[in-house]
Amino acid sequence: MFIVNVEAAIHRDGKWLLIRRSEKEDHAPGMLSLVGGKCDLEGVSRDILERTLIREVDEEVGVKIGGLTYVNSSSFVADPGFNVIDIVFLCGVESGDPYAKSPDEVDEVLWMSTAEILANEEIPEYLKTNVGLAEERLKERVFVK
Repeated sequence: MFIVNVEAAIHRDGKWLLIRRSEKEDHAPGMLSLVGGKCDLEGVSRDILERTLIREVDEEVGVKIGGLTYVNSSSFVADPGFNVIDIVFLCGVESGDPYAKSPDEVDEVLWMSTAEILANEEIPEYLKTNVGLAEERLKERVFVK
């Protein structure tokens, strides 16, 4: 059995939106990450990944996102020992300015360039990989226009 988690690689003005996870979180407290969260059980439904991501981003940092583009998926074992499938989407901000709306989940909001993320020793390798892959999708999106 897996938990399904979605994350938003939100890009604006050459930077990526990262959060510092609350120290109250069970998994990766105090670590830098993308914004996101777990899918709820819904029975039969449509667009659960997209709707979950839109809801989680609004709940955690108070912005509306759009233009969701699939980046990648992976699996890992969370700190409490749960198996997780993680799906990352590239997104843009449609409205609002991000802030730590949910103090139980978010301690801080940061904007960082790809170069800053890749050079930061505090940022885990999987996050660097996800941002690198999102950067590739972003370049594909710009090229298509």
